[in-house]
Amino acid sequence: MKAKKVLFITTEIEPLVAESEHSLKGRILPQSIQEAGHEIRTFSPKWGNINERRNQLHEVIRLSGMNLIINDTDHPLIIKVATLASAKMQIYFIDNDDYFMKREILADKEGKEYDDNSERAIFYARGVLETVKKLGWCPDVIHCHGWISALAPFYIKQAYKDEPSFRDTKVVMEVSAKEFNNDLGVEKAKFVEYKDAHYSDIQDICENAYGHTELEKIGVKFSDGVIVESKDVDSSIIEYAKSLGLPVLRPVAQDADSFKNEYSDFYETLF
Repeated sequence: MKAKKVLFITTEIEPLVAESEHSLKGRILPQSIQEAGHEIRTFSPKWGNINERRNQLHEVIRLSGMNLIINDTDHPLIIKVATLASAKMQIYFIDNDDYFMKREILADKEGKEYDDNSERAIFYARGVLETVKKLGWCPDVIHCHGWISALAPFYIKQAYKDEPSFRDTKVVMEVSAKEFNNDLGVEKAKFVEYKDAHYSDIQDICENAYGHTELEKIGVKFSDGVIVESKDVDSSIIEYAKSLGLPVLRPVAQDADSFKNEYSDFYETLF
């Protein structure tokens, strides 16, 4: 594969958070693609359980300072950065006092899922894209992985479709097994900052429900290719991708060599 610029929009990265299938993928995949000779940028939410001092996070003043309006409320966008020395990889973090500070990933310590997870996904997707614009970096491929990244394809292909940074970008949605239980609430999915105009583009998916499957299908609908993370992915998501005529990469071994080879080859098929 010819060297590409690849942007990873992840949900969690080990060792910044506890080891899990997702957090390991969040570290090993970008590292593998970088070692394969590609230029990468990697983003993660700055979850409340990430220790800033231990991981040496610091705010990037020139990238921070923007307010994102969600449901008629201003939410300051704070950008932080840290380097994973073991992976020789820099991580950009999207932070905000309301959505991420002192808060866990999907649910609180008692296991209750947050009521504003839909808004958090909106803030994260828009925050990443606004930051990439400021960086003046034009990715060839944007790889979205995990529930909180699933709205990024929608924004790239709709609200940011005329933005030079993303005009020629290919978007990959990596779909996963069910990550949360609650319905996120259709009303909260209407992205009111766009006056509901774009909601009609996803209404066929989430008119009656807006849970994990629907969120993943939104990501699929606005992507150029789909990667199936595991055999536990809802088969209706895979069939939906096929119905759209999208190329689909079935589950591969979750190791660095497979990522370097099969993921790189899959990216190439999109061009």
